[in-house]
Amino acid sequence: MVFIVSDSVVSPLGFNTPRNFAALLRGQSGVRQHLRAAWSETPFQASVLDDQALEERYLAGGFGAGARTRFEKMLLLSVADSLSQTSVRADDPDTVFILSTTKGNIALLENGDPSNPDLLLNSPARKVAAFFKNPNTPLVVSHACVSGLAALLLGRRLLENGRFRHAVVMGADEVTRFVWSGFQSFQALSDEPCRPFDSRRKGLNLGEAAAAAVLSLEPQRAGQRAPVRILAGALSNDANHISGPSRTGAELSEAVNRALAQSGVRAADIGFISAHGTATPYNDEMEARAFDLSGLNDVPLNSLKGYFGHTLGAAGLLESVLSAQSLRENTVLPTLGFETPGVSRPVTVCTQPLRQVMEYCLKTASGFGGCNGALVLGKSYT
Repeated sequence: MVFIVSDSVVSPLGFNTPRNFAALLRGQSGVRQHLRAAWSETPFQASVLDDQALEERYLAGGFGAGARTRFEKMLLLSVADSLSQTSVRADDPDTVFILSTTKGNIALLENGDPSNPDLLLNSPARKVAAFFKNPNTPLVVSHACVSGLAALLLGRRLLENGRFRHAVVMGADEVTRFVWSGFQSFQALSDEPCRPFDSRRKGLNLGEAAAAAVLSLEPQRAGQRAPVRILAGALSNDANHISGPSRTGAELSEAVNRALAQSGVRAADIGFISAHGTATPYNDEMEARAFDLSGLNDVPLNSLKGYFGHTLGAAGLLESVLSAQSLRENTVLPTLGFETPGVSRPVTVCTQPLRQVMEYCLKTASGFGGCNGALVLGKSYT
């Protein structure tokens, strides 16, 4: 059995998991209007880390000298906080580092140097692993917006197959002009705070964050917070369109059903669903259809995009970390921005913090290229 023995979230709402979770319970969002001519000629809504706060936290972390990008600093902060909570050693040969991201150091592209080797996704992965003196070659998962979830599944598989005993799964992405203009070209961005699953949803907000989770075969490696089990997960592809999801939800439903079957957990036993919930017309409709096909209509559901925006390759990891915290605290987080149902299948969207005893939760993700993912987490009593 593979356990999440420690974790961390670095976002505009805080620099660790408990502070982020507390901010969500207060209904606090990192999404706000920005005026940055370097990114956009018009105002836009996004959740962006404050540069000064990030730099102050980084300098206080004792990371020493050395030129590091903003992206790398985000990763270092999240990994260092995660490792500080566990007895897992980063320099242990039985520990592997895994990076999930879509764009990595893409901000370097805007400096006018497209040949910079640090633009390669393995560059920040190697730098972070080397800082913590890890002897193994780090792995990179760049699988659109299911990257974070897929990285957790990769870590679980490597541990269960006996390749390693521990894994440090880290993920991050930044908001840049390149990223903003790409989503703008799809007309996928909302000019107001996003509304997942709502009838008035207009599109997504971008966000940036870093997250990390230390996985282990040894639950006793956990610190103050209880370990959470990664029970099972599955990936699928709907092969519908380069950027548009399936219109039926059948393929995400297939991933959900396989994850449930492999975990031995019934749909009725799921305490809540942490949906991808981007607030785009097609994604939310597809997810609602998938949950309907899998018999999950009555299960409490949330999307965290109204708090963090869409953090791309970090999203699946960040939202899994906060889902694990939800299990620990027996609290389902609400969906910020939701008021009126706006999908064709009934889903039970949470609008207020819901406190209930729970054993299991389901996390889903979807991304460009038709990729879908589902992950089942469970409490641990070890």
